[in-house]
Amino acid sequence: MNADFSERRVKMVDGQVRTTDVTSAPLLEAMLFVPREIFVGTAQRDLAYIDEDIRIADGANGARYLMEPSPLAKLMQLAGISSADSALDVGCGTGYASAILSRLARSVVALESESTLAETAESLLSSLGCGNVTVVQGPLAQGHAAAAPYDVIFVGGSVAKVPATLLDQLAEGGRLVAVEGQGNSGMARLFFKSGGIVTGRRAFNAAIKPLPGFEREHAFEF
Repeated sequence: MNADFSERRVKMVDGQVRTTDVTSAPLLEAMLFVPREIFVGTAQRDLAYIDEDIRIADGANGARYLMEPSPLAKLMQLAGISSADSALDVGCGTGYASAILSRLARSVVALESESTLAETAESLLSSLGCGNVTVVQGPLAQGHAAAAPYDVIFVGGSVAKVPATLLDQLAEGGRLVAVEGQGNSGMARLFFKSGGIVTGRRAFNAAIKPLPGFEREHAFEF
């Protein structure tokens, strides 16, 4: 791998991730290993390690972004992922988060609604040897019930509200992490299923780009 990008990867982890209270050794090691630069367009590779969301596609339903490293890492740490877990990556985009998850969890379903992005993710994940990741295409808000239940569900962008459809796909003891709300009002939340009941709590503020397909429906007004 390119030595310059390897150095940038170290600087990203040391300067953007560790400094935001991310201490999980397996997660830090995964972020040091996965080459973030291959998950953006060739012309954007010099920007791959900046501390901002990076636009990766103009999707049919809205633009898509590669999530900023710090909130991505904090969400994954919040989920408490173990090597025995099955995970669902909702809105995998080009596959970066799925590649990270593949090194933390037993198996990963990478869900993507845009066919071009799904094809790119499948190709890149295969090239990295992520044999425990399965890329599937479908509406993001519906999850992927065929492989449910999941121990961990990671939502790769902000949403107005996490739909019950996704929460229903959690296994007993399962965790879902997502950012609800946009901009400075965005709040990372952890949902946990215990005794068949899902509860949620606020975790930290996070301003990340929205994930299309989760917009709040407007009520009819007279």
